[in-house]
Amino acid sequence: MAVQFGRRLRRGATTTAVAAAAVAALSASQGPGSPLVASEDDQPAAGATPSDDSAASGNSPYFTDLPPLNTPNKPGTSVDLPVTGSAESGIPASILAAYKKTQQTVAGTDAACRLPWQLLAAIGKVESGQARGGRVDAQGTTFSPILGPALNGQGFALIKDTDDGAYDGDSTHDRAVGPMQFIPSTWETWGQDGNGDGRKDPNNIYDAALAAGRYLCAGSRDLSLATNLDQAVLSYNHSDEYLRTVRSWFEYYRRGTHEVPDGSGVLPSGLGSGTDRNPSSGRPGTTASPTPSPSPSPHGSTTPKPPSKPSPTPSDPGGKPTYPPPTPEPTPSQTLAGVKNAGTGPLTATAGDAFTERIKVRAQNGLGGPLAKVSVTFAVTGDTDAAFTGGKRTVILTTGADGTVTAPVLKAGEKTGEFAVRATATGTSLPGVSYSATVTARQADTITRTGTEKLTAEAGATFDDVAFKAMYKKAAAHGVAVTATMITDDEKPTENDKGPYFEEKDGKQVRTLTDLTTDADGKLVLSKIHAGDTAGTYKLRLTTEGGATVDIELTVEAATDAGTEAGTGAGTEGGTDTGTEAGAEAGA
Repeated sequence: MAVQFGRRLRRGATTTAVAAAAVAALSASQGPGSPLVASEDDQPAAGATPSDDSAASGNSPYFTDLPPLNTPNKPGTSVDLPVTGSAESGIPASILAAYKKTQQTVAGTDAACRLPWQLLAAIGKVESGQARGGRVDAQGTTFSPILGPALNGQGFALIKDTDDGAYDGDSTHDRAVGPMQFIPSTWETWGQDGNGDGRKDPNNIYDAALAAGRYLCAGSRDLSLATNLDQAVLSYNHSDEYLRTVRSWFEYYRRGTHEVPDGSGVLPSGLGSGTDRNPSSGRPGTTASPTPSPSPSPHGSTTPKPPSKPSPTPSDPGGKPTYPPPTPEPTPSQTLAGVKNAGTGPLTATAGDAFTERIKVRAQNGLGGPLAKVSVTFAVTGDTDAAFTGGKRTVILTTGADGTVTAPVLKAGEKTGEFAVRATATGTSLPGVSYSATVTARQADTITRTGTEKLTAEAGATFDDVAFKAMYKKAAAHGVAVTATMITDDEKPTENDKGPYFEEKDGKQVRTLTDLTTDADGKLVLSKIHAGDTAGTYKLRLTTEGGATVDIELTVEAATDAGTEAGTGAGTEGGTDTGTEAGAEAGA
């Protein structure tokens, strides 16, 4: 959501007329084929706005400074000029690099969008004056958060808090955040990691520029078409005046620009160069001086557009605008020094269970005291399927009056082993704290056979199914690993290579099974125990994860020879009868 500032604050038709005149002057030198100028067929109807009119930008202010009427360079020359040219055409090095990197990244994943980096530069200029003239660190993160005003419905849209103050430090209403000014709810959807540091930080120009690029390319837009470009810009801020201002800068940058050192960019009217608070302070929204803010929201959705910037302050007695007001340097008691462990104990849990210990941190100021309203990010890291309540691996919360904040309940997954949870002050590189957590396998402290009948089978046959139940602390032990082994009847049993056996799928005989697990009721059924060929009494031992064991006897009886005896008797009897009958016939 965009924001106007100082004496450049929107003033109805007067400012609109100035903007329109400037656009007309810039457009006069363009040929009919220019991608900036819409043809009669492509030009949106007067007053046209996107169908999604929720929030309607909340009359959010934004920078309306227009580019000089003289272009940076003659038409048709390279847009990658050396470090020369008008001051307004200079873009801070890190900011320019972020825009160009975004163009390349989007071209590799959504080439049909044809996103020009100059469009990002135009929006960045209008929204935050190119991150306050390029006041960013080596990683591209602003020295202090760029925050818009509270979207409390008083001159702006009414957007109640959606992030518990995690991004904007305001737990009552949302505010636009960062050099491209996203409201928290939109950042949650469109946030990107543009600099590959594993984080999505709206205060980082690489992250914010890539998020803006993705947002502008939403749907099937082709930004080389004037109508699509208009739709994209209007989706960022539903204002025709905003569209005209962005288009003016877009064309200006298209005609040429050059790189200037970070921190030396030209600031919009009314925005001084000394309004950032101490870079070491990481408390978003507390003492940060307000700055421009964009208002993107998911294309085509009814989600409120990103908040705008703080309302302008009164002029000084001489009539000169004083926005934004100077912000005093924070004292040590106001400066965030980092976060520390606030008494969290060992983190251990059985697979599938919740950790009983809750992670708690304390934000400290430069004097070692507590600091309230500090945004803290808790992130689960490592090879694990553990997560916070709701399946989230990352949550952002704000410290209370005592400087502490407690993470949601952490639940172990099925993957055993160690992992870590990292707690850091959101959007800063200040010292954080890492917690080691361990997930142990499900266990049972007892396992018993559920039947009492003697287990017998003839040699060569199979035993009836044998059932067991595992318990842990007098409750059914679900999902516990069990090992079944045919053992010798020695003082120190080993695997028995004789007698009953199990059979694998390929028909191979084995006397140990290790892939057994109890069901939801703690039950386990062994089927297809082959008796083997040798009669005798044998032992089967079941051992659970956790060390519970049970031994049962398997009796193999010799096979009866009934078939052989029957065959022999029949042959003898038959032979006798046949011989007698044959002799009688011969005598006759």
